Amino acid sequence: MPRTVQEILAHADELARRFEDYEPTVDDERDAAAFVQLRSAVLSRSEAERAIQAAVDHARASGYSWALIGSMLGTSGEAARQRYRHKQQA
Repeated sequence: MPRTVQEILAHADELARRFEDYEPTVDDERDAAAFVQLRSAVLSRSEAERAIQAAVDHARASGYSWALIGSMLGTSGEAARQRYRHKQQA
């Protein structure tokens, strides 16, 4: 359903009014430490994935099989190959 310019402007005015009238309460506050902890965990996971990728690349370059690599990763060799092969440099 198309909206008219007038409806869009009225909606924008309503949102602006709600924003200007908003007064946060204690219940609106969130623990920032929870966000910092989550961000840190995500960064750690990303660093771990890069380290795993580098180790897989090195293992493949050293002649190790996908089956052995998969067993080290707790998965099948085929699953390891599908996940890590595309990132490996030729």
